[in-house]
Amino acid sequence: MRYDLAIIGAGPAGLSALLNAKIRNKSVIIFGTDSPSLENSESIKNYLGFGDVSGKELNDAFKKSLDPYDYEKSDQKVQQVYAMGDYFGLMLKNNDMVEATSVIVATGIELKKDLINEDKFFAKGVSYCATCDAALYKGKKVLVIGYNEESLEEANFTSEIVDELIFVNMYKDDIKLNDSIEVISGEVPVEFIGEDRASVLKFKSGKEISADGFFIIRDSSKPSRLVPSIETDDEHIIVHDNCRTNIRGLYAAGDVAGRPYQINKSVGQGQVAALDAAKYISLLNKDSFDKSTW
Repeated sequence: MRYDLAIIGAGPAGLSALLNAKIRNKSVIIFGTDSPSLENSESIKNYLGFGDVSGKELNDAFKKSLDPYDYEKSDQKVQQVYAMGDYFGLMLKNNDMVEATSVIVATGIELKKDLINEDKFFAKGVSYCATCDAALYKGKKVLVIGYNEESLEEANFTSEIVDELIFVNMYKDDIKLNDSIEVISGEVPVEFIGEDRASVLKFKSGKEISADGFFIIRDSSKPSRLVPSIETDDEHIIVHDNCRTNIRGLYAAGDVAGRPYQINKSVGQGQVAALDAAKYISLLNKDSFDKSTW
């Protein structure tokens, strides 16, 4: 099935985009879970109409406004987005693919800094999806740097394929992993070392561990890794009028589209992106539509 619109991110920008796209009668799939930064906010005083409200209360109100509408929701992480002409292919785990005529990226930003040489060795020993690439390391030694719940699942899965797995725990203290997995806690990874590909992970303490492959499992990916050829300014996607990006049919909204990092701004951009995407989707089916002008 091809959806009219795929939204990546279920924070304020993504939920706003979803609501406005459904009001325009578009078929929508949204990827993501509740925004941790919103859910954990104890007090929000500048969201118009709500006074002093907790982030959880506000997020619950956002989601309640979606109750009358039918849409698909997935907690799966989108690994990459490919522009395929008049539609997009969204690669998920296990090489599953979802198609959509238009895409809105509303992932927020990853505040954790890259490790030194992380970009240099991307796809050269460094990967972001163990489920996707674990088979490449069958019978070998692999290291997983985990920042979230997903990383525990990825590590357990990968440990059943590889010969040796080391988990660098950047998540929380009380984690549960397969008995065969060696866990390293209290160490901060800083740099990948290697020649043609990454072969060593160096820690702030000076400790070094060699491995055949390295997986970094964070909550979100840099825009340039998520969408090849997307124009960015550091960690932000560059947006033009109506939240359009340099790729026709692809939009960005919320924190990933730049400062200020405010809920009001994210909700507004989600609406703007969805309305323009809905117009684009409708026009695309008309013979008179001149794509070069979009």
